[in-house]
Amino acid sequence: MANVIDKRYEFVLFFDVENGNPNGDPDAGNMPRIDPETSLGIVTDVALKRKIRNYVEVAKGAGERAVGGFEIYVTEGAVLNKQHRRPYEAKGIKSEPKKLTDSRVTDWMCEHFYDVRTFGAVMTTEVNAGQVRGPVQLCFARSVDPIVQQEVTITRVAVTNEKDAEKKEHEMGRKFIVPYALYRLEGFVSAALAEKTGFTDVDLDLLWEALINMWDHDRSAARGKMAARKLFVFEHGSRLGNAPAHLLFDAIRAARRDATAPPRAFTDYSVAVDRAKLPAEVELTERL
Repeated sequence: MANVIDKRYEFVLFFDVENGNPNGDPDAGNMPRIDPETSLGIVTDVALKRKIRNYVEVAKGAGERAVGGFEIYVTEGAVLNKQHRRPYEAKGIKSEPKKLTDSRVTDWMCEHFYDVRTFGAVMTTEVNAGQVRGPVQLCFARSVDPIVQQEVTITRVAVTNEKDAEKKEHEMGRKFIVPYALYRLEGFVSAALAEKTGFTDVDLDLLWEALINMWDHDRSAARGKMAARKLFVFEHGSRLGNAPAHLLFDAIRAARRDATAPPRAFTDYSVAVDRAKLPAEVELTERL
């Protein structure tokens, strides 16, 4: 039987990209996101949550076919008001426009949707299903070293319409890639918020599983070759935690083995853990 988690967790995930665009910026022509002051690459928390959601759909089934309360609330093309009506219908509660009259509605959403009880959700639309603050929160992932945004010109032998066919034999295009980069993601799991949403140890195991495997089910020409490389999990001995998160994160460092050569593979990096910085009440597990 699944139990709501009763301990605090933090985690560090290292993942890399080879000849791909890990997270395009629509405000910059879909170029790889970058910190303009440091040239470090960025992958947003929203993009990473999308991949976790997609993995859960692959592992547990999509839509109402999902087993055991593992439906995904935020899916492509979803109409949120339709999702919000479901608990009202299931509980026989009358829905009033923009008002939440019964907490059972929000509880039903947490029970049935994995991403609601994991990441939280603002469900205060015309059909109000409440607002939930999730126990799992992610930071932006940042590359360990500055990245190079490379533009590659491509050609297409087919043309769009008959008019174009009379003028040219092929069309030109472009795509943006990062030749290689290693990214670091930091995240948090709150036992106090898990108690409010019903986030269980089974949900937590699925989160670790998704972080390790999500890129294997998210292949595309645009993203190149991406993979999770290392996953470190800090498990506290209590609900409130036994050390500040930033001190735990500082115990893990990644660096290039040869600072004079541009990195082109994960083997060009070393990942070190300073266990002397960890208090005895915090257990560090390397899950990948």
